[in-house]
Amino acid sequence: MTQKVLFVCTHNAARSQMAEGYLNARYGDCYTAFSAGTVPEVLNPYAVRAMSEIGVDISGQRSKDIAEFDEQEMDYLVAVCEGGLCPLFPWAKEEIHKEFPDPSKLTGTDEEIMAGVRRIRDEIGSWIDETFGKR
Repeated sequence: MTQKVLFVCTHNAARSQMAEGYLNARYGDCYTAFSAGTVPEVLNPYAVRAMSEIGVDISGQRSKDIAEFDEQEMDYLVAVCEGGLCPLFPWAKEEIHKEFPDPSKLTGTDEEIMAGVRRIRDEIGSWIDETFGKR
């Protein structure tokens, strides 16, 4: 039986979506990942492109409100917001807070923004490998 992981961020548009896709693609035999936010917005197209570059398709994922997961037990809640602004989730056995930069705050040309999103994607992937690859 796989362990359930809920990645949470305010908008559920990029960081939590990339984490959900990465964990399911890389460690789906051990974990089932979900993501949600307190103020869901449309999926960030840069996040979709960045994940596609590493062979992970998140284009079919959608932003979800954390209320969709009310009273659903999770093994892990992973809050990926900056500044401790993520909600608490009382149905998680273990809570982890790991901040990643917000891709929506990146500015510049298309390529500069993509470079920033790639860095964030790689940070998320490395952290997931280190954290969940050893459990």
